[in-house]
Amino acid sequence: MRQNTVKRALVAFALALPGAAIATVVAAPAAHADGCYTWKRDLYQGRSGDDVRQLQIRVAGWAARGGIVRIDGDFGPETAAAVKRFQTAYGLRSDGIAGKQTFSKLYQLQDNDCTPAHFSYRELDGGCGKGGWSGGPLSATETKANAVHTMWKLEALRRGLGDKPLYVTSGFRDESCNKQVGGASNSQHLYGNAADVTSQSRSLCEIARASRDHGFSGIYGPGYPGHDDHVHVDSRRENNRDNLTNRTSWAAPDCGVSR
Repeated sequence: MRQNTVKRALVAFALALPGAAIATVVAAPAAHADGCYTWKRDLYQGRSGDDVRQLQIRVAGWAARGGIVRIDGDFGPETAAAVKRFQTAYGLRSDGIAGKQTFSKLYQLQDNDCTPAHFSYRELDGGCGKGGWSGGPLSATETKANAVHTMWKLEALRRGLGDKPLYVTSGFRDESCNKQVGGASNSQHLYGNAADVTSQSRSLCEIARASRDHGFSGIYGPGYPGHDDHVHVDSRRENNRDNLTNRTSWAAPDCGVSR
């Protein structure tokens, strides 16, 4: 977990030249130029494109309880509902339309490498101290992209817990690391879709319960074998590479979490 960083903005200044008046046409700059991604139009139901997809990645942690936000580039009802929840969580006008205020908040939350403010690639990559994104079932590029998706859900979970720090104790694992730690053969850690988290200010049961409202379809915590010292969260419903697709599995018996 790291402290929020200062976002870099590019600001265009019109400079008045001394002397005779010269007719000059200056192209209007974008309202904001972000180091990671800049949205150039308002987004709402019915719109589609990569800009919608980029938005969906960032609001995926604001799905309804037990739901997910599909990263498909189509702005439908589930995306609108997630945008509304995001807006409400940050004190914005809650209308489900992603415009200037919504994008400004997202710019504040994301770093230039596209990770959210309170999580980093370093925390999510290479279990067992190896580093890197290779060695799993997917390409390194796909795995890294999944890790970004995971981090944005964790950012939403953190906000839902009152902006109290969460610590990632295990993220992506390659095949050898997964075997070394005794992970399941189809572990979502292999895909970059999972994280094991703890907190010094929130109980594990608080984390497990809150995770239900932040887009996680796999949740394992206290009372589930091997999970009494952390909460495992993953996005198995969005992983169409195995037989877990469209399956939700929650198990934290000591916390009253099951599905």
